[in-house]
Amino acid sequence: MSESFTVVTAARGRHYAVREAGPGDEPGIQALFEANTEYFEAATGLPPGPADVQSLYYGLPPGADPQDKRILVVTEVAPKGAEPSVVGLVDVVLRFPAPDACSVGLFLLRPSLWGTSLGPSLAARLLERAAASGVRRVTATVPSGWERGRRFLSGLSFTVTGSAGPGARTANRRTGPREPAVDKAELILTGA
Repeated sequence: MSESFTVVTAARGRHYAVREAGPGDEPGIQALFEANTEYFEAATGLPPGPADVQSLYYGLPPGADPQDKRILVVTEVAPKGAEPSVVGLVDVVLRFPAPDACSVGLFLLRPSLWGTSLGPSLAARLLERAAASGVRRVTATVPSGWERGRRFLSGLSFTVTGSAGPGARTANRRTGPREPAVDKAELILTGA
């Protein structure tokens, strides 16, 4: 994805821009991670740390091409002259695990935006763009027991396809020794 696009949430009428992350976004991504301690503890068994931002850029499933890695940031469209802040992040590997597929390693919003329409609106736009570009299958993972994530994926019509135990290669990286098992999910896209 080279150009940004805007998502308008119905619940709050706010505008959010989605674009590829750049080096200047790292402090905002770190702040986003720190705001999501609850998720990180459920996913990794530990709170987020500074190395989590760096590992985001390098985490790839085996066999994936580094050129296919995309890290998208979501920012609230700020008033003219104000600096937009990072409120969300999507980690995607295109053409994995097959040429017509993509793998979502992380879909994360600030907790203050959980339960709003931003997550589903953003996901719907990304899925539309993926389908239009020829993607037919989207894979994702969710920490076992992270019900908020399971409900989110279910609401998007993902189907849980199995579980991967600790230490397995899942999503876009190898899981750590303290991490619980994750559930794998898949969505088949139709139409272009």
